[in-house]
Amino acid sequence: MDENIKTEAVEAVQPALSFWDQHRYLLLIAIAIAIAMFLVSISMALYNSSGAAQLDLSRPGYSAVTSQAVKNDSDFANYPNTGTLDKAAIDEFRGLYDTQAAKAKAVDAFSGDPLDPAALEINAPATPAQQ
Repeated sequence: MDENIKTEAVEAVQPALSFWDQHRYLLLIAIAIAIAMFLVSISMALYNSSGAAQLDLSRPGYSAVTSQAVKNDSDFANYPNTGTLDKAAIDEFRGLYDTQAAKAKAVDAFSGDPLDPAALEINAPATPAQQ
């Protein structure tokens, strides 16, 4: 009888929680997952519709074609990562930097030209008929 009085007293002080109040953290997690899935689906749709998916050679379907990609960076001079740091080295670095910066500034960023293969310096591999 003593336990019944204690149970009734506790129920009188603490009202019964609804189903959603009892499971609000699970509901929060489910909503967060749903929002994340929605945003990922939008980003994947944009990835496919923009044409970026066709340029991505790291995708598994393009692993056979990746070896045919041509890296033509013969005009790119790489700056050495070791050596003395003096005025001549800084002048050399600035010269190399200015050359690459001029290439980047030559393209109008607000037109369609930045994605042009010539602007990206992406050349199609030479086929045997072209050689």
